[in-house]
This record gives sequence, structure tokens and C-alpha cells, in this order.
Amino acid sequence: MAQVAQMKIFWPVFAAVLAAAAVIALVSSKRFTDNTKVGWRIVDVILGGIFIYAGAIKALDPIQFANDIDNYKTLPWFISVRLAFYLPWLEIFCGLALVFRFLYRGGLSILTALILIFVGATIAAKARGLDITCGCFGHASKNWSFTQHIALDLLLLAALLALYISNRAPQCEDL
Repeated sequence: MAQVAQMKIFWPVFAAVLAAAAVIALVSSKRFTDNTKVGWRIVDVILGGIFIYAGAIKALDPIQFANDIDNYKTLPWFISVRLAFYLPWLEIFCGLALVFRFLYRGGLSILTALILIFVGATIAAKARGLDITCGCFGHASKNWSFTQHIALDLLLLAALLALYISNRAPQCEDL
């Protein structure tokens, strides 16, 4: 029964990741140059939705998320518990910032920093021989391999960096 529930969560996440990859590929194609604003907006909404979903899953079970943070063995337990109660809401609010483009650069910067920290912590834990589950998407991501975790995180990081670069302020021309 528990495995059926895990699969119900896994497929929407998997579909969202595939959709994000397809949109990024579409946006980077030459035929899509006329509608790049629409394409980047789609990427905004997909990434925002992924982070809102991931934050909501963690916010619903903060104790499990605290255990997931503690599995990395980098922080004391009392800090893991505090992070477990605050990080999901930060993810949700930053995801909403991407979707509604309110405080957009701040949300984009925070999510990029969170992904970078998570990738670093995951690689450090793997180098120390720790068998961890990231808890990114609740129970759905518990059975993912290290390679799957890193691939997903690097895909999200690439999409966030692409959004950051695409939304830079135009550079001043020679005066």
C-alpha cells in the first residue's frame, strides 16, 4: 500500500521534470526565438511549481524532513529541526515568486543558492560514504539513486541559471 502511494507522488514529479527539460530544449532551439518571453515564462511557472510542490511535501512532515537533514551529518540536530520548519516555507515562497514574478530576482537567487548548497552537501555525504535519502519530494524520492538525485538537482540548477541569465537587465551601450 505504501509503495502505491509513493508511485502516485513519483509520476507527477517525473512528468514535471520531463516537461521542464522539454521546455528548456524548446526554448533553446532556433525556431523558438520569436516567442522566447513566452518560453521563459513557461520555465518560470514549471520551476516555481516544482519548488512549491517540493516545499509543500516537506512542510506537511517537518519531522521526517528534519531526519532527512540530519542524515547528512553536517549540522547538529537542533539546527536540523529549525531548518525543517523554515526551509519548506522558504521554498514555497520563492516558488511563488517565480510564478507571480513578485520579488522575482530574490526568489531566483535564493532557490539557486539552496540548490547549490544541497548539491554540495549531497556530494560531501556521498564522499564520506553516507547512504542518504534527500527527502526532496517526500517519500517519492526515497528510492532514487545518488545519480538520479544529482541529475535532477543539476537540471534544476541549469534551469535556474538559465532563467537568471535570460532575465538580466540589458547592458548599457556605449554612450
